[in-house]
Amino acid sequence: MGPEGAVNIVFRNELAKAKNTDKARKELVQTYRDTFANPYKAAELGYVDEVILPEDTRPQLCRALQMLRNKRQDVPQRKHGNIPL
Repeated sequence: MGPEGAVNIVFRNELAKAKNTDKARKELVQTYRDTFANPYKAAELGYVDEVILPEDTRPQLCRALQMLRNKRQDVPQRKHGNIPL
């Protein structure tokens, strides 16, 4: 959900009481964006592992793929078939 929709739901009482609704909504949206709608807050809460700058994306991706280059994963044998009965 975007900041505008979240502000409309979360702060509906404050918006109803405000004299200038548009100004109050703009201020609340900006506060919401600064507080919650940024990748650094998501990283702080553990929702993402790392925030990568655009210029560092290619080297990070290359390192991750090189690490997995020789990985082999054995698939366990099936214990039984799935014949419909």
